[in-house]
Amino acid sequence: MVDSKPLNLKIISLVIVMLILLAGNLFFGMKYFAVQKELRQTQTALESQKTNEKVLDFSKLFIEKVLKGAEEISFEDRLNLENAVRGLNDEEVLTQWNKFIESKTELEAQREVKNLLEMLVGKIKTQ
Repeated sequence: MVDSKPLNLKIISLVIVMLILLAGNLFFGMKYFAVQKELRQTQTALESQKTNEKVLDFSKLFIEKVLKGAEEISFEDRLNLENAVRGLNDEEVLTQWNKFIESKTELEAQREVKNLLEMLVGKIKTQ
C-alpha cells in the first residue's frame, strides 16, 4: 500500500503556490491598469500645459508687438506672429486672427482684437 499523505501534501502545496501566483498576477494587473490611467491623466495635463504655454507666448508677443508697438509692425514681427498663431494648431484662433488682420477700419480692428484676446484667455485651461 502506497502512503497517500506525501502525495496529498504535494498537491496542497502546489495549489497554495498556484493561488499565491494567481493573487500576485491579479495584484500586478490591477497596479498596471492604475498606472496606465495615471499616465493618461499626466499626458493630458502635459498637453494642456503645452497649449497654455503656446497661448501665453503668442498673447505676450501680440501685446508687445501689436498693442504696445508705437510704430508699424516689421515684416519679421508679422512673420513671428503668424508662425506663433499657426503654432497653436487651433482653427478657431486662426480664423479670429485672420478676421483681425483683414480688418478694413480701425474700429473693426479694435473689435477683432478684443474678440481675439477674449478667445485666447478662454483657451487657457486650468488643471
